[in-house]
Amino acid sequence: MTSATVVSDDTDNPYALSHLDALESEAVHIFREVAGEFERPVILFSGGKDSIVMLHLAL
Repeated sequence: MTSATVVSDDTDNPYALSHLDALESEAVHIFREVAGEFERPVILFSGGKDSIVMLHLAL
């Protein structure tokens, strides 16, 4: 799993992503791969902060 995401604190580059933007992009990419691979993917939800973030990314 490699991606060509440019992570930078350089404000001159309009295409550079912040660290959190890069993590979000990678997570959404993984969701899309799973959705494309499986017929009925599921997300387990416990109600904790990690599950809430996963649900938000899935939406």
